[in-house]
Amino acid sequence: MNKKPLLVATLSVMTVAGAMLATSCKKENQASRPVLAAVPGSCGDSTINTNITSDIYLQSCKVYTLSGLIYVKDGAKITIEKGTRILGAVGNHQVGGTPGGGLIITRGSKIIAEGTAAEPIVFTSASATPQSGDWAGIVILGRAKTNWQTSKVIEGITDPSATYATAADTINSDNSGILKYVRIEYPGYQLSPNNEINGLTLGGVGNGTVLDYIEVYKANDDSFEFFGGCVNASHLISVDALDDMFDTDNGYTGSITYALGLADGTRADFSQANGFESDNDADGSNNLPITRPKYNYVTIIGVPDPAQAADQTQAPTGTGIYGRAAHLRRNTEFEISNSVFLGYRWGVSLDSQKGNTPGKYAAGVDVFCNNRVEGYIYPTSTEVNFASFTAYTMNVGCTTNVPYTASYGNEFIGLSAPFDRNSAADFDYSSSAAVGAFGPGSGGQAWASTWTVF
Repeated sequence: MNKKPLLVATLSVMTVAGAMLATSCKKENQASRPVLAAVPGSCGDSTINTNITSDIYLQSCKVYTLSGLIYVKDGAKITIEKGTRILGAVGNHQVGGTPGGGLIITRGSKIIAEGTAAEPIVFTSASATPQSGDWAGIVILGRAKTNWQTSKVIEGITDPSATYATAADTINSDNSGILKYVRIEYPGYQLSPNNEINGLTLGGVGNGTVLDYIEVYKANDDSFEFFGGCVNASHLISVDALDDMFDTDNGYTGSITYALGLADGTRADFSQANGFESDNDADGSNNLPITRPKYNYVTIIGVPDPAQAADQTQAPTGTGIYGRAAHLRRNTEFEISNSVFLGYRWGVSLDSQKGNTPGKYAAGVDVFCNNRVEGYIYPTSTEVNFASFTAYTMNVGCTTNVPYTASYGNEFIGLSAPFDRNSAADFDYSSSAAVGAFGPGSGGQAWASTWTVF
């Protein structure tokens, strides 16, 4: 049914006192974020405290606060104007506690959030002193294929409205909307161990959806997690995630092109913080479709010295550890090309602890080609019972991978200054190279500038 856009005033809203406006403006300036064309709050601020069941339009002159987990349901569409600022109410940071604000786009509904480099759409914490995990994050659910055999509610949520997988899900062209030039800051909520809302969580999202120019900053779990589906994403940035930068599982078969991941040098997760993590599913089954992410032109940057990479006492849990630049396990397949990995003890690792067998990789099922990898112990490695990774890469017919064992990060790969955070140029080569996040066709370093925070 076609629905006319309604102003957000049709929701239950509350005008926020002028003090909130002053606080949000001050915070924007302190963080040196892009100046928006409209003045946030100039036409009144609003708190969204009910689910969205008819089309709405959020204006850039307002600052909106998500009071809790807000569901976009019943085929409704939320459209967000470029330059709009949306705050997540702060939860209590306890496992299983109050998750704070969050936005869940349910199956059949849409989000249209199309910012620009000059006027990005910013989702962030409502706190004047924000911390990782202040609010829940963004969840998008679709009707594309996953390899779940039964209905499944997305991680971190108990509400059945968040179902994202059923046996009838075969619409790979499903369209959940657009996220473009969107920044998601300080998100993440842990319902229980290994059951979390990430910065951007995607469940069964189809390739009719547009994901382009998205940054997740200081997530309290993964920055991006793809549960099945086949949505293609490009120009992604992960900065300071607690856990994995990019996590793919449950039959995800889309592509991730032009992506940059920067590890948090002050903390790592108890489950091991990785650049990539990929599983077919938790059991390493043969359920179809087999997870097969396609990574092309990606740069993953860990930490600058081997002692730090090996530290198993990272905050906040005291048991955190940095894992691998890419951890490929549990019967996943993969295509990884033209990418750069550095700053971890293990670079790219094949793990056969569950499901995977040496024969699967040796048969040339996967693609690993034209990559540059440094590892403090092993740049490319196999775990449990594999033959050598080098032999595997030869079997797929690629001789252009370059592995290095490093005594400190970046000594061989030679990025400009990957452990600095001054500009996008720090994460690139000083001379031209056809690999990494700023490789051919990406738009160069400019694509990661102006709308981002490092």
